[in-house]
Amino acid sequence: MKILIRTGALKFGVFTLSSGRLSPYYIDLRLIPSFPAEFERIMEAYEGMAASIRGERGFDAIAGIPTAGIPFASVLAFKMRAPLIYVRREAKAHGRERRIEGMLLPGSKVLLVDDLITTGNNLASAADSIRAEGGIVEDALVLIDREEGGGGLLANRGIRLHCFLRISEIARMMLDMGAISDEEYQAIIAQCEGSAGPDQRG
Repeated sequence: MKILIRTGALKFGVFTLSSGRLSPYYIDLRLIPSFPAEFERIMEAYEGMAASIRGERGFDAIAGIPTAGIPFASVLAFKMRAPLIYVRREAKAHGRERRIEGMLLPGSKVLLVDDLITTGNNLASAADSIRAEGGIVEDALVLIDREEGGGGLLANRGIRLHCFLRISEIARMMLDMGAISDEEYQAIIAQCEGSAGPDQRG
């Protein structure tokens, strides 16, 4: 994944994740849409995976997970000619006071789309909100799985996780091409091995 290096999306240091957990690395995929050529390549990966899911299991709409997942979900929905909705982190205090923006018809099968998954909490919360309004959620699609328990959490909620790459795969490729040091590689792997658990971000 040279794209992560070229765009500066992969950073090393000490970072606090949204779950409150510390991490020796951070992947900021919010940067990707600022690089049109790289964004196009990433969207090709999303589209290929979404086409496979549609062919095997089907879906009626695509849901973007705020905030990082929305640019990817929006373009994907346009390319797939699928209705787009997105899920607010909190319900609005005015208007319809819903967490779901867009038209969600009862019984619609919704594909969740986010940039990456860590603990799975964000995706699980979005699924709960969609299900509460009559939607069906069976699949979630992300570019990167940080391998910190998210897949297990979603599985417990009856949701299949589809990812383009796992962080351990990315780290190995980067190490082999000399893009990261052995110390940085070991830090990534240790983060995966040290934090696997069923109840953790998304």
